[in-house]
Amino acid sequence: MPELPDILAYLAALETRVTGERLESIRLGNPFLLRSVSPPLASAEGRKVLGLRRIGKRIVFELEGDLFLVLHLMVAGRLHWRKRGAKVGGRGALAAFDFPEGSLVLSEVSTKKRASLHLVEGRAALAEFDRGGIEVLEADLPAFRSALTRENHTLKRALTDPRLLSGIGNAYSDEILHRARLSPAKLTHRLTDEEIGRLHAAVGDVLRDWIERLGTEARRAFPEKVTAFREGMAVHGRYGKACPVCGKPVQRIVYAENEANYCATCQTGGKLLADRALSQLLRGDWPKTLEELEERKRSAR
Repeated sequence: MPELPDILAYLAALETRVTGERLESIRLGNPFLLRSVSPPLASAEGRKVLGLRRIGKRIVFELEGDLFLVLHLMVAGRLHWRKRGAKVGGRGALAAFDFPEGSLVLSEVSTKKRASLHLVEGRAALAEFDRGGIEVLEADLPAFRSALTRENHTLKRALTDPRLLSGIGNAYSDEILHRARLSPAKLTHRLTDEEIGRLHAAVGDVLRDWIERLGTEARRAFPEKVTAFREGMAVHGRYGKACPVCGKPVQRIVYAENEANYCATCQTGGKLLADRALSQLLRGDWPKTLEELEERKRSAR
């Protein structure tokens, strides 16, 4: 799903297009997108957009009259800037937000419609969408350490938990862990002070790097091709391809609807991490090291 750098790119592109403009109408292509009933959605029409903000992975439109439109794109939701009055329907279009100079169209190309839209009144109601995670780019090392080690989870889970850290998801957590040279399976309570410091630095470096890259693109044109698999990523979405640091093939663990991509040489001391399904299937045949895996591949040729 769109994560912190992607959401900020959307906000940068929307800033010049909708801030100060009147939201003329909202057209729903799928009624299940709307998850609130009071105030009615029609009460947002005709109001000016006073500002934009991010809450976690949500995009917030602040409207006149202390109203807030809260949009969560979830996994497959994407935004598109179209000519005013663009048609809603087909190719997963869920809604259109009409402004004087164009229409913001929300699409979700997935059989599972998870994107959501809320209209709430007042800042107290808006605050309920805050999951409690710290803003990682604003947190100093002590605050980061406190949030990260509040519970004992794997690093992959901790980085993507919105109750702990805000705005990081599956893609950028892979990139952060690779930059920090840490295993996605390492438990937070087993981290040394040096490793926490390395991870804190990697979070800032990776996110700022991608915020700059995507922001530059968004200032040139509306970001129409937001994806979790970007050219220039070190490990995410690069299973089997060469690690840009050591040249060894990138590995992955598949679980539920997500996966963790990592370099065994750079992050786990050469040890292969077994995902639950394959390790149960292969049992004693599961290769323990990268060298063993490569030897089996050579033997199978």
